[in-house]
Amino acid sequence: MSRFSSPAGGDLPKALPSMWRIVKLGYRAEPRGLLAAFALTALRALPDVLVALWLVLITNGVIDHQRDQIVAGAIGLAASATAIWYLKVALGRVDRRLRDRLSITFQAHVANLQASVPSIEHHERPEYLDRLSVLRNQVFALDHLFGSLFSTLGWIVRLVFAIVLLASIHPLLALLAVGAVPIVGVAAWRPKIERVVDERVASDDRLARHLFTGATTSPPGKEVRVAGTQAMLVERRSSAWRHWYGEVSTTRWRTALWQMAAWALFAAGFVAAIAWVATGLDASPGTVVLALVAGSRLSAYVNEAVAELGFLRGIWLDSAQRLAWLEDYAAAQTDGATRPAPAALHHGIRLEDVSFAYPGTDRPVLDHVDVHLPAGSVVAVVGENGAGKTTLVKLLARMYPPTSGRITVDGNDLAEIDATSWRARMSGAFQDFARLEFQALTTVGLGDEPRHDDRRAVGAAVGRAGADRLVDQLRDGLDTQLGPSWDGGVDVSFGQWQKLALARGYMREEPLVLILDEPTAALDAETEHALFEHYAQSARQAAASGRITVLVSHRFSTVRMADRIVVLDGAHVVEVGTHEELIGRGGTYAELYRIQAAAYR
Repeated sequence: MSRFSSPAGGDLPKALPSMWRIVKLGYRAEPRGLLAAFALTALRALPDVLVALWLVLITNGVIDHQRDQIVAGAIGLAASATAIWYLKVALGRVDRRLRDRLSITFQAHVANLQASVPSIEHHERPEYLDRLSVLRNQVFALDHLFGSLFSTLGWIVRLVFAIVLLASIHPLLALLAVGAVPIVGVAAWRPKIERVVDERVASDDRLARHLFTGATTSPPGKEVRVAGTQAMLVERRSSAWRHWYGEVSTTRWRTALWQMAAWALFAAGFVAAIAWVATGLDASPGTVVLALVAGSRLSAYVNEAVAELGFLRGIWLDSAQRLAWLEDYAAAQTDGATRPAPAALHHGIRLEDVSFAYPGTDRPVLDHVDVHLPAGSVVAVVGENGAGKTTLVKLLARMYPPTSGRITVDGNDLAEIDATSWRARMSGAFQDFARLEFQALTTVGLGDEPRHDDRRAVGAAVGRAGADRLVDQLRDGLDTQLGPSWDGGVDVSFGQWQKLALARGYMREEPLVLILDEPTAALDAETEHALFEHYAQSARQAAASGRITVLVSHRFSTVRMADRIVVLDGAHVVEVGTHEELIGRGGTYAELYRIQAAAYR
């Protein structure tokens, strides 16, 4: 795994390879647009700098009564103004088009990188979430990156011209550029310090956003109002925001004071230089005007260049390193497994002395688990909350590798099977399902992406999930837009969303492993029991391929039809057997079954 190195702890030379990656990515996406933007930015610098010369011509012409100089200066000013306007308009149009295309490129790249990681560790570890949270915020600004880069080069070109003009008056005036060095130094240092603070308090920012969403969006709206937690959520959100902003603001003020001091030093040098030209060099009025205009231009160019450098230092360098970390992390997670998934299961899946603790913790969620899931069987996994049921499912789906031990598929180590190939032979529905607000056809069809618009396949999946009645009740059937926030969209209940997610899990007709991780938690026990009976019957009809159906539920009464029941308790498998066998033993399963049964009497 690639270890992330914070930009605050590095320097520019170390960051150059990361920055170069972004340049190559942008150039591959939009080579002609980038070249056009660069050319227009470079051309735009020339007429801007020539303004000082036209003003000198006009000044000297007025003082010396030289009409030709006045006319030439005026024509030059008009030409410069016209060229500046024309190039600004042309560059603006090219830049808008370029930014739109680059924005799509960078956002798609970050999304693809996150989606390509076989595990889901980066979605669950707080330290990774903080890094990704900052990167997701930055990626929306990356479309400005090349415009900022080209602008910086343009300002540097202007600076060079301005220094040449000042040096033409007297070589010592070129030293004004030295006075800008502290400004550039502070501009490079300031984002570095501020980014350290941004990441340190990123969790407060995430919390504030989370609480704001909870207090202002529809899904939690009813509970918030009934419980009367509006004020508490608002206060906690404000507290999190104040903690985030307090540290960020303090750091910004501290760095701003250093920047003000650097500018004060430059301003003192500029005033001294102009005074020296006016009184110490016996200069002509035109020369004084040139010094004033070139000096003021130098100041403006330094200001603009520093602003762009601050953006580049704070966004480009920092986001480049974060993006490079994500690229390296995604590449490191590709474990090189090349064995294809089997066409059918003959013996089944076996967990051999499997232990697992989530990264960053020492507490085992599964501890020395040995269990066999026979080919062609329906296996129920039960246990109290926190017993490790969902974690076991994650391991079967290769979302995480075991901390120790191994999982075998027909005797072959699951770690040696290509994750994409293995997941292509899996299907399932999960308790934390996605609410995909598309047309119902697509919402279900994405369970098997190549057939996402196949109405026959989608209809069959809806039938297997027992969601026919739900679809029939939708205004336009499978063509109904889901989600009230869209034009013509309809709102559906949590249970209806869950049924649609279940249908999506049934899109693949012949999976080797079908995982149903509490897919009916929003339904009543009787309905869930009937559906599980239906699922078990369907699973046995597909047993010829060796399909293993894994049912995860906290309701013991709904899984009694399973061929094998695995009971988890305290990270351990404490019992395995049929319903009748486990009841006969009078152990953990029997006790919990009786407790739940009593609750329904």
